[in-house]
Amino acid sequence: MTYKPIIIVAGEPNSIFFEIFFKVIKKKIKSPVILIASKKLLNKQAKILKQKISFNLVNEFHVIQKKNLKKINLIDVGIDQDKAFAKITKKSNHYISKCFDIALNLLKNNVSSKLINGPISKKTFLQKKFNGITEYLANKTNTKNYAMIIYNKNLSVCPVTTHIPIKYVSKKINTSEIINKVKLIHNFWKDKFNIKVKIGITGLNPHCESIDSFSEDKSIILPVIKKLKKLKYNVEGPLAADTIFLKNNRKNFDLIIGMYHDQVLSPIKTLFEYDAINITIGLPFLRVSPDHGPNESMLGKNKSNYLSLVNSIKFLDF
Repeated sequence: MTYKPIIIVAGEPNSIFFEIFFKVIKKKIKSPVILIASKKLLNKQAKILKQKISFNLVNEFHVIQKKNLKKINLIDVGIDQDKAFAKITKKSNHYISKCFDIALNLLKNNVSSKLINGPISKKTFLQKKFNGITEYLANKTNTKNYAMIIYNKNLSVCPVTTHIPIKYVSKKINTSEIINKVKLIHNFWKDKFNIKVKIGITGLNPHCESIDSFSEDKSIILPVIKKLKKLKYNVEGPLAADTIFLKNNRKNFDLIIGMYHDQVLSPIKTLFEYDAINITIGLPFLRVSPDHGPNESMLGKNKSNYLSLVNSIKFLDF
């Protein structure tokens, strides 16, 4: 059986990515891996972390021509950094951008349909141009409808709005956003897992109630859920966010849609910690990333938890 390669963008060079990658790559992986990163930096960090790694050095053209692909392949992207680890600054931005451009070109040329990116400092790399890497990749691929899922096999979540200030959330809650998310999730679960996904949808306000004359829960979310039920989607709500994650409530759902980031990401990370991955659906390819940031405070300590990267690779190892 032939497995398409997993394309991996290493991400922020001053992060824990190489550390966890060194540990994960020793495990059994069926798919070839195409790592897009700096060879010089990889070797420097490997020396400090006392790790050994061998790889097949390839270039973009050879990969597109499907030549010389082995288990671990490296496309070398240069970076102007002498130290193995440095402070995260915008000096890394060109390097990260070039790595993504190479990956997107490989995906466009059907080398693979599977992408992992390592941790990236959204503040430094995106510079307020995009809310997150989800939106960055959607823009790069001209994708209009997409969703960010934090996935665990027992329970997953999806926020309707992602990395925006709370004061803007109510303005972004609308019928089309919720319907588009439900449709994407329904189709993804059907294609990937061959099941009709059970979705719980939270309200926006505490207890799905509001002291204002206008209630998003009654005026927007409830009518949307009624409409989705008529369309035969398996949805329930609006549900109070403070109780939906209780054990006897969450067991009724495969995925919970929340109205804003921390409404669903805080409980899912409390429940599963590093045993979850970040998935973007709706793109022309499947994008996955470990569900954590660069963790600058742990650089060079060789103590970082690699479970989320393990799960990211497992999810795409087909």
